[in-house]
Amino acid sequence: MDTDLPARTVRNTPDCNRFEVLVGDEVAGFTEYLDMDRQRIFFHTEIDERFAQQGLAGVLVHAALTETRAEKKRIVPVCPYVAVYLERHDEFTDVTDRVSRKRCGLSRSLANRADSNRSISH
Repeated sequence: MDTDLPARTVRNTPDCNRFEVLVGDEVAGFTEYLDMDRQRIFFHTEIDERFAQQGLAGVLVHAALTETRAEKKRIVPVCPYVAVYLERHDEFTDVTDRVSRKRCGLSRSLANRADSNRSISH
């Protein structure tokens, strides 16, 4: 094991409605969500190109889904990455809801509005 690698951590940043994955002290990526009632709708996941191919998206999404379950919320995977992750990891099936057209449209609308304000460093 290489002990010179920076620590990788995931934190929830509720004020920004996103989970962030950090490498050392630097934000390497995020997955954005919207909480509605008892559901957490994941609508966008992004990893900075400098940190690509390190498995960070999987680490990030796993931690986000685990915390969502612990908060007794249901997962709605509008984000394509989160949807594929859930197809490959059935341990979250019991807390996952299908994406409804209403939820999908709302989440995509929010994602489009957030595009102008979105950045890795936030």
